[in-house]
Amino acid sequence: MTSTADVVVIGGGQAGLAAGYHLRRLGVDFVVLDAQSTPGGAWQHTWDSLRLFSPAAYSSLPGWLMPAQTGETYPDAAHVVAYLGDYEKRYGLPVRRPVRVGGVHRDGARLRVETDSGVWRTRAVISATGTWWRPFLPSVAGRFDGRQLHTVHYRGPSDFAGQRVIVVGGGNSGAQIAADLAYDTEPTWVTRRPPRFLADDIDGRALFDAATARRRALEQGRPDSGGVASLGDIVVVPPVREARDRGLLKASPLFDRLTADGVQWSDGTRARADAIIWCTGFRPALSHLAPLGLRGVRGRIPTEGTRAVAEPRLHLLGYGDWTGPASATLIGVGRTARDAAREIAGLLGR
Repeated sequence: MTSTADVVVIGGGQAGLAAGYHLRRLGVDFVVLDAQSTPGGAWQHTWDSLRLFSPAAYSSLPGWLMPAQTGETYPDAAHVVAYLGDYEKRYGLPVRRPVRVGGVHRDGARLRVETDSGVWRTRAVISATGTWWRPFLPSVAGRFDGRQLHTVHYRGPSDFAGQRVIVVGGGNSGAQIAADLAYDTEPTWVTRRPPRFLADDIDGRALFDAATARRRALEQGRPDSGGVASLGDIVVVPPVREARDRGLLKASPLFDRLTADGVQWSDGTRARADAIIWCTGFRPALSHLAPLGLRGVRGRIPTEGTRAVAEPRLHLLGYGDWTGPASATLIGVGRTARDAAREIAGLLGR
């Protein structure tokens, strides 16, 4: 079966919904294709204790402030999932699910989007698939015979009660999971460099302001302020602060190799482990765009703003700063979604 729409948005998480909001305001004909069976994007697959870095009002998509969560300053993932589902309904966004996109192809004056439920022919595509679906695991010498998992597979400390767990990664996920495990397990937190905690009073609001200031500086030809990276790597949300202040969140240097029963450092020191959790980040999930042949350095597609340089009918949204400052965050994606929607409306002659 072949269907048509002026714009096909691939991905029904926060970036895809923000794009849909702005396309609807501009009167553009569009559809959102989401591989998930229920609303909520990647948020419905995170660990149980995950909290946002900002209060609800500062974690909102365009048009509607996220309602506060009763009894919580920083909402949990379940609250975000509910908000995204309500957001779809509030704006009547045309989300089709579950629809898995296999590939995007050039097809004359249009693009052809092939899915497991038919083909869409369209004048423009917004790819908003994020990074959660492509976890990154580094190559490390040696072999570990115990359990290994990535951030995407972690759910909570009850799965590791009484076990020795090594948590690898000096970012927010590593710190939050190490803090989560600090009370019921024997965790060892290892980081490539000493962890850089942000000041306790800095949350997502300040991070968004820093990213915005950096973008303005670069646009105006002023020196690079460094943005969020200049402030630190880890937001001190309450569970991280509590574990840190109780002396339960101390990092060790990264080990040099895996052993059958744990890890080993260059000086011969060893640590035994029942499990290793790799909080080592993600790569953009772009395999559906492979038929277009656009990949550049580090697997990224060169862009001007959100528009692919070599394919002006394609926009990429929500993959990180290379597709817009703070565009991988709830509050940050709205601005780049607006810009992408306006540019596409111009392409369509609106």
